[in-house]
Amino acid sequence: MPDWDSLRYFLEVARTQRVSAAARRLGVEHTTVSRRVKALEASLDTVLFEKSRSAGFVLTADGQRLFVRAEQMENTLQSAREELSGIGEAISGHVRLGATEGFGTYVLTPLLMDFHRRYPHVTLDVLPVPRFVSLSKREADLAITIERPQRGPYVCSKLCDYTLRLYGTPAYLHAHAPITRRADLADHTFIGYVDELLFSDRLRYLEDELPGSNVVLRSTSVIAQYHAALQGQALAVLPCFIASQDSRLTPVLADDVRIMRSFWIYCHEDARRLKRVAALWEFLRQAVTANQTLLQGRGGPLRRGA
Repeated sequence: MPDWDSLRYFLEVARTQRVSAAARRLGVEHTTVSRRVKALEASLDTVLFEKSRSAGFVLTADGQRLFVRAEQMENTLQSAREELSGIGEAISGHVRLGATEGFGTYVLTPLLMDFHRRYPHVTLDVLPVPRFVSLSKREADLAITIERPQRGPYVCSKLCDYTLRLYGTPAYLHAHAPITRRADLADHTFIGYVDELLFSDRLRYLEDELPGSNVVLRSTSVIAQYHAALQGQALAVLPCFIASQDSRLTPVLADDVRIMRSFWIYCHEDARRLKRVAALWEFLRQAVTANQTLLQGRGGPLRRGA
């Protein structure tokens, strides 16, 4: 049977995809990491990683299966250690957080530096991606998404509501026909999502709010849409937590075109019992509560250190 130290080395290589990075996290030489991983593969009589020039060490199918089990073991051991060590020991460990691209980039990442200041012994991976992060595949320990998971062994809670509005640059609005009502939007061009590549129907803003819009540029990325809108050639529906922080964009028909959506936070039941996950969960709830004015489109910069 492989010993726990070998599995720790394996987990760090899987997470960082680099032997050198795993060695730095573990405080050992990179040759030690390589030797332990090779020994683990030999003891299991399988190949756990495929080496890619661009991606580094990528888990094989067997590696993925072992990763799931090894993380469960790590969580169990960490939970037991926390229970036995009492409340006096500093919260420590590693947490991977998955989130939607815009929210993860413009809200969570700045706030998480405050979390690091509060819990310096917890390391974080942040995954802001334009898709759903899979907890079943252990891509993350904790996820924030725009749809509540319908099944699975998860603890789930509504995190917050947020608002989207229609935005354009002052230069665009000056150079094009005036917009005083929804009917005027028929004379304007838009930026939107690639419909057939949407990962959620909750992103069908233009189709739901402004059917028949003349969309001249589409992207799977809300950040790409935001930067396209800044060029002053078309209008875009954007989250207020992105666009309202940028003085180069102006809301259009702010009282009329107002879209509400929600973020949900969830994790595996076994992970929720870990102190580091519980601490991040509570920190995020407090942080979004402190930023309700920004999230709901009522103005104000991102508030940190709440």
